[in-house]
Amino acid sequence: MNFAELGLQPALVRVCESLEYTEPTPIQRQAIPVVLTGSDLIGCAETGTGKTAAFLLPIIQRLSERARPGVRVLVLAPTRELAMQIEASYRSLSPKKNMRAVTLIGGAGMSRQTEALKRGVTLVIATPGRLLDHMERGAIDLSLIETLVLDEADRMLDMGFWPAIQRVLRALPFNRQTLLFSATMSPEIEKLARQHMREPKLVEVSQRGKAAVTVEQSAYPVAIESKTALLLDLLERERFERVLVFTRTRRGAERLSHILEARAHKVNRIHADRTQPQREAALRGFKDGRTRVLVATDIAARGIDVDAVSHVINYDVPSAPEDYVHRIGRTGRAGNTGRAITLVTPVEELNMRAIERLTGQTIERVTLPAFGGVEAKAATSSTAKPKPFAHMRGAGSGRRSFRPRRAR
Repeated sequence: MNFAELGLQPALVRVCESLEYTEPTPIQRQAIPVVLTGSDLIGCAETGTGKTAAFLLPIIQRLSERARPGVRVLVLAPTRELAMQIEASYRSLSPKKNMRAVTLIGGAGMSRQTEALKRGVTLVIATPGRLLDHMERGAIDLSLIETLVLDEADRMLDMGFWPAIQRVLRALPFNRQTLLFSATMSPEIEKLARQHMREPKLVEVSQRGKAAVTVEQSAYPVAIESKTALLLDLLERERFERVLVFTRTRRGAERLSHILEARAHKVNRIHADRTQPQREAALRGFKDGRTRVLVATDIAARGIDVDAVSHVINYDVPSAPEDYVHRIGRTGRAGNTGRAITLVTPVEELNMRAIERLTGQTIERVTLPAFGGVEAKAATSSTAKPKPFAHMRGAGSGRRSFRPRRAR
């Protein structure tokens, strides 16, 4: 099947061809015809499978079929990075440049955003908090919205945005199209979504919470005092082309980036304490190859769209299993293969088991005795229990060379 068979206009098909989108992905094949009919939709698919184009392409076509002033489409996203990624996709996919878009995010000047709204825009992409700021100032009129998109709505719920989203929903017309897309979707978020949707079609092309099949996953048991030494050895000995390293905290991201910089790695970091220009510069450097290692907190897990990320390293195991799926989804994108490595201390093993239950996969353990690893057998089922880490206490913290030996 090609894009023309989905009901897209020739102009949009040509845009897809120019971007080398030769064949629609499963989520695009199922979602685009539904969105074109104007129906509400709940879409669930693995990260990196083209969900953004799955809602933007039919939205662009519907906008072009009837000219009308005012803000007609609202896209809500949980993070600044994801909002900016959606805007970039919209600009590359839209063949008509007269349908202007604006992104409303924190960390950017309110006055410039207000001026853009005054000049007139067709599509608004926003984080919930910044959108409320503009609503309270009377700078935006949502009464003409035809389509609302909730992108990664489960993440917005986790981040405490749901009260803000409910305020936005009350300002929208009742007769509208509502689309919800996510890689993971809990029963709670689906229930909340259905309260504000009209007989939504469910498009689910993969098991909820399933990690991308293009990503090879492994976990390295390590003593907590040896974790940094192990990361340094991996980065210096393995042929990693472009690496995204996730930490749990902002302070951890800062500390780790300074350590890597001292070891002459081309590194930058991105977290909530960085200014918006700093975050944008870090992403640009990572995308164009000037930065080999990008250290990030989970604000980047759903906003980095770089096809050439070869490896994702979880320096800290995420406390929310869903975040693991989104983290490792930054590699193995657009049909490429990738590798995800997780450094697991004894206290983080329970979180790893929760991740395995969510994904339905057993993540292979690789023992590295030189860094506090223990003799263990790779688990053979999602319920297999790892051997205890009794021998990991007192492991040295200095760097030593090693030859990885996979658990049997």
